[in-house]
Amino acid sequence: MSEEPPALTAAEELALARLALAEGDLAHAADHLAAALVLAPTLPDTHETLTRIATAAGGDLDLFPLGHRAHVGAVVARAHLLAAAGRPAEGLDLLVAATGHAPGVDWAGVPWVTDPELAGRLDPDRCARILMQVCAAVPDPVPRIGRAPLRPYLTLARHAVTAHPRHALLLGAASALARRLGEVTLAVTWASRGVRVTPSKLGEVWLGYAYRSAGRTREALAALERAVAHDPDDLAVYADIAGTLADHGQLDQALDWTDRALARDPSFDCAVHTAHRLRFLRDGDVGHLVALADFTRDHPDDTHEHTDLAESCRGRPWLGQVTPAVGAMVDALRRALAADGLPDAAVRLDTVEPPSAMRTVTAAVPGLYVEVTGVADPDPREPRRATEYQLWHYEGSTAAPTLPAPSTVAADRVRQLAHPAWPHPPAAYDAAVGLATLELADLLGLLVHPPEAPPTALGRVLTGQDPSLWVRCVQVWACLGLLHHRTDEPWATSTRRRVLVELIWGVEDWITEAALFALVTAAWVDPEVRPDVAGLVAERLADVATVAQGRPVPIAISLAHLALATPSVDQDTTALAHRLLATPIRTRRTGRLTRRLAGRLVGTWRRLTALVRRHP
Repeated sequence: MSEEPPALTAAEELALARLALAEGDLAHAADHLAAALVLAPTLPDTHETLTRIATAAGGDLDLFPLGHRAHVGAVVARAHLLAAAGRPAEGLDLLVAATGHAPGVDWAGVPWVTDPELAGRLDPDRCARILMQVCAAVPDPVPRIGRAPLRPYLTLARHAVTAHPRHALLLGAASALARRLGEVTLAVTWASRGVRVTPSKLGEVWLGYAYRSAGRTREALAALERAVAHDPDDLAVYADIAGTLADHGQLDQALDWTDRALARDPSFDCAVHTAHRLRFLRDGDVGHLVALADFTRDHPDDTHEHTDLAESCRGRPWLGQVTPAVGAMVDALRRALAADGLPDAAVRLDTVEPPSAMRTVTAAVPGLYVEVTGVADPDPREPRRATEYQLWHYEGSTAAPTLPAPSTVAADRVRQLAHPAWPHPPAAYDAAVGLATLELADLLGLLVHPPEAPPTALGRVLTGQDPSLWVRCVQVWACLGLLHHRTDEPWATSTRRRVLVELIWGVEDWITEAALFALVTAAWVDPEVRPDVAGLVAERLADVATVAQGRPVPIAISLAHLALATPSVDQDTTALAHRLLATPIRTRRTGRLTRRLAGRLVGTWRRLTALVRRHP
């Protein structure tokens, strides 16, 4: 179905329809009427004009043809004509199709749909299927703001249940719709009646869902277990039971159900997804999520879309989002933003902090005076290993990029793609394919010359709440872009691996984190590179731990989170990562990260992730 942006008002479209009708041009009259229906689907004048056009055409339905690109207004007009011609079930099918196309429009809010007599004229099996089609077309549950346009279907369900009070399938379908629209008590009542009339697997599933929505967990589980007794081979119900138990903290019992399902069919997608998610919740081992990502990649034709991997990664450092920076400089930045842009008088550092942090903060807070009193050992201005790609050079304690700025094309491209959150690492990798055509010089230039944030809601939040987040976003996505550079080259000798490895051993910087995340992401999407990446991560984290014994390492916490997100990493590295995370966040200038700043940071991330979910 297509729906062109309206250029005229409903009244104007109706006026044109009547003019065309008066001239005998029924085709144009029908076109304008269809446009008016999109703008005002319940307006009485619209339906009066439709009746006049239909009368002039002798009830010819072909004035509103169906097809692959049928206009939604034509579909709805045809639905009303079918109902007027005594074929209301066919008309309802089309209205439901329109609802699936645009659920927020009141397509069904017309008298013939809510007429109490309609339900008696409909075959109850057909009516049940229509209600199930509505359920399939809308979210579960429907957000409160979107329920009003769907209530005519619930009115139809009420009338149908009254007309056919002992039709189990109809009672169950009506229950499913009522539950989606927040009428939980009604949903329980109808589903209970349905299973009393005719006990069945489907009826028990509907009842279990209704009980679950009503917060009656024990009764919900009992109903779902009865559904299993009706059909022990329907493994989707096993997954439903497991999910319900897990939602109430009963992980061991939940995993028992997934194990029972997998014993019957080790490749059943719902059970596999649920089991991996629950195992991760139980022990925090990222290997479960990696196994789930592998299963998803190897089974692209699952029965339906699953969200277990995304739900497990959401809000977790590096699995689902950029980890916020720490250190005295970004603390000063956040204090300045919390004080309406008024900076501290000065920040006194015992040693230089990462160059990206120094440059970002001094650019965002121009009045901030930074005094560096010395240089700690080992010197943070020096690469941890000799590298070909030197991104920074120092004049005393001041860092400057060694590379030219990226092209305008590269800057625009990364501004379109960069986000602080992603569903999971493989999704981040896939999204970064938009950077695949950029030159290596551009990708490296983005790391040290991040463009300004875009003038979007997300960009404004990033800039206003914590500009360091935007810089880190750019660096992360530029490094993800490096993963798509010359992918025809074998990994071991590839340019992309060589550059990323050099970046993780360069000057201690946010770029280190971004490059290591790219390597970790490569391990998520390619099992063959996992041993190599796990070794690189272990080596880099061990070096950080050694350095941290003598001086603060602002990127240490982030690298520890990266290690815990790495596939196939060894147990010693995992233990080291946990030890680093157990160390309080400290800086030489500010001591512990204050509760107030930590709370502000959490609030910022909640707003950012909410924006990303609304505008992916």
